[in-house]
This record gives sequence, structure tokens and C-alpha cells, in this order.
Amino acid sequence: MRLADATWTDVRDADVDVAFVPVGSTEQHGPHAPLGTDTLDAVAVAEAGAAAYEASADSGAVAVAPPIPVGVAEEHRAFDGTMWVSPDTFRAYVREAAASLPSHGVDRVVFVNGHGGNVEALAEVAQRFSRDDAHDGYAVAFTWFEAVGEHAGDMGHAGPLETALLRATNPGLVREERVAAASDGAADRWGEWIAGVNLAHDSDEFTDNGVVGDPSAGDAARGEELLDRASDALAELAGAVVDRDPASR
Repeated sequence: MRLADATWTDVRDADVDVAFVPVGSTEQHGPHAPLGTDTLDAVAVAEAGAAAYEASADSGAVAVAPPIPVGVAEEHRAFDGTMWVSPDTFRAYVREAAASLPSHGVDRVVFVNGHGGNVEALAEVAQRFSRDDAHDGYAVAFTWFEAVGEHAGDMGHAGPLETALLRATNPGLVREERVAAASDGAADRWGEWIAGVNLAHDSDEFTDNGVVGDPSAGDAARGEELLDRASDALAELAGAVVDRDPASR
């Protein structure tokens, strides 16, 4: 159930087990992929994960919240169109938005994340939500590209995984005529590393076109596999979150 499409009475009458809150970013994804890639991918995984959870035996509904489209992305500030907020603003907004749900009896939340820059902040948000004495809620953060098995090592940025998932779920938004150029200008890895430390604070320090990894290696078939893996993992996680005893916090 998409909250944005439901009426308040729909929500009142539904047997909602858990809410999925997609969290993305509005940031550069090379010349071939849209600025909203991280948000689009998070929504696609959240909706597929909700369908997978609801199809399992004895499962109630999933409320899929509207996505949070601007995240912690200042590292891409050199590229036009990128938007960002500070980590403090991001944490406060996401936590307070999620904290409105327990007042309606939805006290289990999974943040479905599509942007690497949000990972650290979302972990803290989930912890603070779960420790809030104002409700008995429990939350965790799930990042889809960390839940795709051996594919996870190819993540990059606007590379094979993100491009593959877009080709499977939003193919009309991939500028196919620019993929070859995106691949030719891509960096091999994220950052500039010395002694285990990344010297580069911003992405334009190591990639001229914003791409890390080869987007041509991510076709729609791979995207379908990624979506299946991520959504199955999300459904399994949701079951564990729903079953968790608040007293075990």
C-alpha cells in the first residue's frame, strides 16, 4: 500500500505490519542516468519488497511511505543539479518523519536506502528511533546494493548495478546513447586511497564525468536479478523486524 495513494480510512482499516520508507538522493549519476537514480531505485526495491512480504504466508500489509529524495550528497556538489542537506538536517527530518508513524499503530519501520552517502546517518536514525521512549517502535536501515550477493562488489557510482536496476525498472530514463561515453570516462574505483584512507572528499577529484565502474556491464536482465535479490532480502528483513520483541532493544 502506497501511503501517498491511500486515504486515511484505507490506512485505518488496513492490517499494517511495517512501513518501508524509501530514502534516496538527488545527485549526479554521470551523463547517462538521472539525478533521481538513488530515489528511483529505492522506491523500486521498496515496492517489490512489499509485494514479496505480502505474498508470504500470514503476512499483513506494508505501508510504503513517500520517498525522501534529498540526502547527504555534498560530495557531488561539483556536478550540476545535485542537491544536498547537512547530516544533522537529514537525520532530524528522517527521524521525525518516521516518528509520526507509531501514533497510527505502525511501529515497525525499515528505511530502504539507495544512496551510499546516507548509510552512516540512517544507521544513527534507526538507533535513535528504536531508543525513543515516546513509543515502542523499532527501526532498521536497509541499503539495497549491500543485499545483492556477489554483485555488491561491482557497485561503483552510476556504474553497472545502478544502471542495470534502472534499465529493469525505469528504462526510459537511461540515456542509452550516452552509455558508451560514460563508460569510457569512468573511474575504476571510488576515491584516492593511501594507507586505507580516502584522500578525496568530493567525487570530481577522481572522476571527470561522475561515473565509477562500467555502466555498459549492467543490462536489464541483471537489473531484474538485482531487484529479485534485494526485494527478497528486504522481505526477509521485514519479517524479522515485525517479529522482534521491543523488550530486546
